[in-house]
Amino acid sequence: MKIKRILTFFDETREASGKPTEPVLRKCAVAAIVQNPFASRYVEDLSLLRKESESIGREICAIAVGLLAPHRPISYGKAAVIGIAGEQEHGNAMLTTVFGNVMRDAAGGGKAWISSFTKRAAPGAAIDIPLAHKDALYVRSHYDGISITLHDAPLPDEIAVICAYATRGRANHRVGGLAADDIKGIDGLS
Repeated sequence: MKIKRILTFFDETREASGKPTEPVLRKCAVAAIVQNPFASRYVEDLSLLRKESESIGREICAIAVGLLAPHRPISYGKAAVIGIAGEQEHGNAMLTTVFGNVMRDAAGGGKAWISSFTKRAAPGAAIDIPLAHKDALYVRSHYDGISITLHDAPLPDEIAVICAYATRGRANHRVGGLAADDIKGIDGLS
């Protein structure tokens, strides 16, 4: 499978609620649009999609991590949007451990499960990609997301495979009335 198009999304928060965000919060998502070889037909064996997700993932994850520079990814998430002639399982097959391990490698490692989202949709659908800490899934300050729209993708016979990364937890996160920066070192919060 070759990549037909690559779309990038970048969001940098420097101030939130009148308070400077230090360090800045950078979030990005990169989508690869590929032809769905199984569109409009049922196929039992989806291993081709799992296999192909590795090279697709390497390319888009490298682009995403580059968008965050000079900062490193701390959170990540993944998504697949399947054109309406495909099945949701086609997207799920592209987001397995094969793709996940590529995302971890690009982030410089990661121990946590990677949150994901899949759906069948027409071009222009809203896509909410969940983000969570790369090393510990239950770090609440890093529960976040990035929302994107692919205005002319995926076509009915395409799949959009998407990786997303962030450089820190949410801007101005608070726990028990305290800013997260005031409670560093408390297990599960820093």
